[in-house]
Amino acid sequence: MIDSPSPTAIPQAGKGPRHQVVALVHAPQPTFELGCAAELFGTRHPGLPAYYDFRICALRPGPVATTAGYTLHAAAGLSALDGADTVVVPGWAPDAPLPEEIREALRGAHARGARLVGLCSGAYALAATGLLDGRRATTHWKRAAHFAARFPRVRMDATVLYIDHGDVATSAGAAAGIDLCLHLLRADHGAGYAARVGRYLGVPPHREGGQTQFTAEAPLRGAEPSLAPLLDWVSGRLGTRVSVAEMAARLRVSPRTLARRFAEQVGTTPGQWLLARRISAARTLLEETDLPVEAVAVRVGLSSATNLRRRFHDALGTTPAAYRRAFRHRRPAPAPVAGDAS
Repeated sequence: MIDSPSPTAIPQAGKGPRHQVVALVHAPQPTFELGCAAELFGTRHPGLPAYYDFRICALRPGPVATTAGYTLHAAAGLSALDGADTVVVPGWAPDAPLPEEIREALRGAHARGARLVGLCSGAYALAATGLLDGRRATTHWKRAAHFAARFPRVRMDATVLYIDHGDVATSAGAAAGIDLCLHLLRADHGAGYAARVGRYLGVPPHREGGQTQFTAEAPLRGAEPSLAPLLDWVSGRLGTRVSVAEMAARLRVSPRTLARRFAEQVGTTPGQWLLARRISAARTLLEETDLPVEAVAVRVGLSSATNLRRRFHDALGTTPAAYRRAFRHRRPAPAPVAGDAS
């Protein structure tokens, strides 16, 4: 998801200095997000030009504890940001304050023209600088509500994998850091280079859809169990046509009363809940069976492949076929039978 092209001028390999990427680490440092930045910007791959130099820095040089239980060493302090072309914040403790020295260093780097990148919870650090005020940003879907409450001036969008404004970029859940870093490689050096890096890493250079396809189904608010029997009854009949009127009749209440109970206990309307259940059932069939998309649509009560594709894309931002490619559960090959000569 790109809001504007990256303005950063990137020198060609062998022509002028390399693009300087500095990751700002802070205890407790998430290791996966840091690994994403180090792999995409700091690792030399055979046969690929080296466009970037990568290093880490911290508020103070020295040991930095990580969330994985080991300690890493930051050789440089915040002065390393003075020469950075891109500053990456690879995760940040969501409830941790941003030290004023770091805030000023990030704002200073941005003012000098450096590109700021927040991977996953790293968006918290960038938001605390004020540089995201009035702009869209994303982070892990599970932290979206917390982020929005803490930074009401930032327009949280938890449906996308990343957002790039050119000067500031943020990514969704941890693995989306790879998506954002590949996007930045693509913006800097073209789709061919990003594709070659992605191929070397064994990941697609661009993933379809947004992070809604990775979210768990929302739990019921359920203060009282009056809807539970109805929900079970409907869930067992997803392949048949069930109307809101039938659902209300099943409970011997009016459609208006049914709608009120759904709002109180489920947090949505009967129709929206039913559609979400059908989409959830379709996801399971796409992951666990080889049924054609048309058959999946019929089994979950969406009548046709065309209708399933439209509803699926509206809900998850991707197609049933792309979702199946990404999430299909591969069955392990059967174990050889004892005495089999093959």
